[in-house]
Amino acid sequence: MPALIDILPFVVALLAAGILAGLLAGLFGIGGGAILVPIFFHVFGLLGVDDAVRMHLALGTSLAIIVPTSVRSFTAHQQRGAVDVDLLKGWVIAVPLGTLIATLIAAWASSTELRLIFAVIALVLALRMIFNRASWKLGDDLPENPLKFMVGTGIGILSGLMGIGGGVLNNTFMTLYGRTIHQAVATSSGVGVLISIPGLVGYVWGGWGKSGLPPFSTGYINWLAVALLIPVTLYTAPYGARLAHALSRRQLEVGFALFLVFVALQFFASVIF
Repeated sequence: MPALIDILPFVVALLAAGILAGLLAGLFGIGGGAILVPIFFHVFGLLGVDDAVRMHLALGTSLAIIVPTSVRSFTAHQQRGAVDVDLLKGWVIAVPLGTLIATLIAAWASSTELRLIFAVIALVLALRMIFNRASWKLGDDLPENPLKFMVGTGIGILSGLMGIGGGVLNNTFMTLYGRTIHQAVATSSGVGVLISIPGLVGYVWGGWGKSGLPPFSTGYINWLAVALLIPVTLYTAPYGARLAHALSRRQLEVGFALFLVFVALQFFASVIF
């Protein structure tokens, strides 16, 4: 058991990260994964975590934090009857399957490769947000299987490799096929459950016994970060939400897209230099 004085800088850095993540999550109205992963990556670096496991640890810890928040969000949306339960039932195998595939990829990928994957996906999502038009549609209703199953698996893979709950991806899919943004957001909370739980298990397995991990880690999950970040982000998110109400939805969308571009460029730079 490490001495308190040894983990104090770790605790302080994580608390600061939690405050920033909560404010940004509240401001942009987005699940914490896309925000937490780059923050974790930099905080773990400042604390001297081995670069070989730093990105893996950021991804796994992010998914672990999403578990309770996605379950809580799904319960609230389900009580309001806003969730597309049929879609979730159809994805009960597809999305977890994709997430587990992602953890297998992550277990074999290097930190550099994971940063490149995150950066590329983040940049694509950012461009979609910047150039998004409400009139864009691919159909009037969701497609049937096997396409729907393949989309669910793809969302699981991409989300697992980014350490996110899949909200941005699922919202895009559902709105392109004529569903309202409100139903898409509600259903995304359930998608987050299907991603985060198998993702947690997969990242624990993938990092089991690895060297270079910080104290209180099981595989690629750091439980100290999980314990500290959940209450801090839940507390600070409403303050970011207050600022969000002063901005239009389009301003928020572009703002988050620019944040993703900034993160992507940082990750690209960290690989090149």
